[in-house]
Amino acid sequence: MTPRASITRRPRWRSLAILALCLAPLLWPLEHLAERYYKSELVSQNRQTLDLYVANLLGTLHRYETLPQILGDLPALRALLAAPRNAQAILDANHLLKDIREQTGAEVMYLLDADGNTLAASNWEQRDSFVGRNFAFRPYYSDAVAGRLGRFFGLGTTSAKRGYFFAAAVHDQDKVIGVLVVKVDLDHTETLWGKTPEQLLLTDHNGVVILTSRPEWRFRATRPLSDNERQAIVSILPYPTRDPQPLNLDADAWLTQTRTIAETGWNVSILAPKTLLDRPVRTVVAVGGALLLALMLLLGLMMQRRRHYLQRIEFEGRTRHELETRVVERTSALEGLNSKLRQEVLEREQAQQELVRAQDELVQAGKLSALGTMSASISHELNQPLAAIRSYAENTEVLLDHERIEDARGNLKLISELTGRMASIIAHLRAFARRDRHALESVALQPALDDALALLAKRRRAMAVELIRDLPDAPLWVQAGETRLRQVLGNLLANALDALTEKANPRCLWLSAEQTADGVELRIRDNGPGFTSEAMARAREPFFTTKTRTQGLGLGLAICDTLMRALGGELLLSNHPQGGALLILRLRAGEPGVSLQAPEDPSA
Repeated sequence: MTPRASITRRPRWRSLAILALCLAPLLWPLEHLAERYYKSELVSQNRQTLDLYVANLLGTLHRYETLPQILGDLPALRALLAAPRNAQAILDANHLLKDIREQTGAEVMYLLDADGNTLAASNWEQRDSFVGRNFAFRPYYSDAVAGRLGRFFGLGTTSAKRGYFFAAAVHDQDKVIGVLVVKVDLDHTETLWGKTPEQLLLTDHNGVVILTSRPEWRFRATRPLSDNERQAIVSILPYPTRDPQPLNLDADAWLTQTRTIAETGWNVSILAPKTLLDRPVRTVVAVGGALLLALMLLLGLMMQRRRHYLQRIEFEGRTRHELETRVVERTSALEGLNSKLRQEVLEREQAQQELVRAQDELVQAGKLSALGTMSASISHELNQPLAAIRSYAENTEVLLDHERIEDARGNLKLISELTGRMASIIAHLRAFARRDRHALESVALQPALDDALALLAKRRRAMAVELIRDLPDAPLWVQAGETRLRQVLGNLLANALDALTEKANPRCLWLSAEQTADGVELRIRDNGPGFTSEAMARAREPFFTTKTRTQGLGLGLAICDTLMRALGGELLLSNHPQGGALLILRLRAGEPGVSLQAPEDPSA
């Protein structure tokens, strides 16, 4: 290499180094943008998880909040309040409260007199019985005596176990003669969280942690307590300590999202460690740096090629003899360069294949992230077979007590079928995550309808609802997923029974189906109040409901409408001219197959 070529090459590589130093600060805004993106993704995911946990917690509380007001009118309890020293009345009340506690799943139920003394309790025969204890110092007692629904979270002074208390006064005309209290166990709500990097933190109105996924945080104060708050803690004893120690969390180490529950005065928070953002952000910065390096190498290669071209032009201006020698040398150099370029092309093709595989993994990760948005619907769809399993299990206990073995075996078979259906729902989720889909299949409509009716048969008989069927004897085959079709039918029939709850007898439910030119049409009609104009317009909206908070979240019709459209069918809502609601399901016709018998006669 000539001294001139050496002199001309050095400044160019120096220019590349200077250009690289000028472009390197671009990695900082890239890191900032990546951090903002992954932070928004984490916030969105945690918001959905937080909403689901709050909905589950409120569902548990709403299930029990009306019990004290309802049970206070039971004759056995009023008889005890009228004669508090009557031994038979005490025994009857104790047995009654124990039976109700076992049926409802509450932690404990107990009856107080007007002075706060416990006359009867569901745990009357246990070592930590409440009978004979005075709970007038508890806030729920004073609230109930004042005519309000008593609410209180605290540690049991007898059982030393956390719980949420509901209390309501028992009146004799305008006089308060007693207070009925129901304690709900909330310990299981902590176990629902699971082992994840994100942590759960639920604080009460004092800012003290009462539920958390980290046991060492429990009953610690997240803010300084005033003197009035400390005095209130000493007087009502809601915690195992009279002086909650501060919970010192590093705010810079956690990404916190909080939701307030107004009716309880609680704050529910999800704390995600910010270290979850470090790895993807570092990956993005590394990719950006690699691209910057590749750009520098490409510019260097282009400058090198240009340098060789200029040298070749210079060599052509020399003597003819030198030109021939230079041509031979340059030909050899170009062959080596071409070999290097082929190697680089091969490496680039391999890098492209790796990029395609990385994109496939990114798509799969996006699908798995979409499962989070489906969690509320999945929870709603699993609740129905879970409720049926619990009902059959409770019925089986009664049958076994009466030595009705065959009937109990039938219930256990139904429970097995329901668990199979839940496994089918989960299989759909696995298929989604494994990049496969469940294709539509031919399903007989009548067995699916009979199965849905069988799940609701006990409730229908209890409500004295007359079932009027107008279904053809021959099976009507439709294109659908067997599990999804039963989900739709179960939800719609359950909604029809809900609509008949507030109606006096007679209560009727009509079912009819027919084959049409476009497929199969199923009609479900009740003689309830029907749809209002607002309900007709918004029935398909998620979380819209005309029921109370304890009866549902407003997801049923929205899920049914989504499933029907996924099956290629249609769900129509209207009011029947003779009164009540009319729902029409239009499904595509399927190929005839083998008809299965329903597990239970729905007309029984």
